[in-house]
Amino acid sequence: MQEILVLYYSQHGATRELARLIARGIDSVEGCRARLRTVPKVSTVCEATAPAVPDSGAPYVEAQDLAECSGLALGSPTRFGNMAAAMKYFLDGTAPQWMQGTLAGKPACVFTSSSTQHGGQESTLLTMMVPLLHHGMLLVGLPYSEPALSHTTTGGSPYGVTHVAGSNNAPISEDEKKLAIAQGKRLAEMAKRLAA
Repeated sequence: MQEILVLYYSQHGATRELARLIARGIDSVEGCRARLRTVPKVSTVCEATAPAVPDSGAPYVEAQDLAECSGLALGSPTRFGNMAAAMKYFLDGTAPQWMQGTLAGKPACVFTSSSTQHGGQESTLLTMMVPLLHHGMLLVGLPYSEPALSHTTTGGSPYGVTHVAGSNNAPISEDEKKLAIAQGKRLAEMAKRLAA
């Protein structure tokens, strides 16, 4: 069984919903299973601590999740054209995995959401790819052979699935759902090919 890690940070729920849809795509591939994980918030107050287990949603990611995964889907909301601080903080702490080559040769994809149409989604996806490249991961995009990518008016990019929540916190659109599921399926299929 190929375990694909779906690692995300979500503050208002949109990125978490994309993660769940990507996991559905992964689970649709025979011999593959999604493992949903999140990262804790970071605080500007040094003494602040998060509970050992999140109040709701996926468990926090651990080093073992990185070692055991056959692939990685990485998601974060957009913050000024970049990933959220919580995800960046987690990735900054993966030097031991980098030195050991834990993620080298494994496939990865990225996804994001923002509250505005021009909130920097593509730059967020691109900057999320950089640490994955340093880890030696093989990036899997979202090709235009996915019909929803060519006609969506809500979210999506060849770099990865996206969602625009807007000020009214709009739900994930049908096109975004299709793209998220397709991205998860594509990642799982690539992990199976590489494992063979």
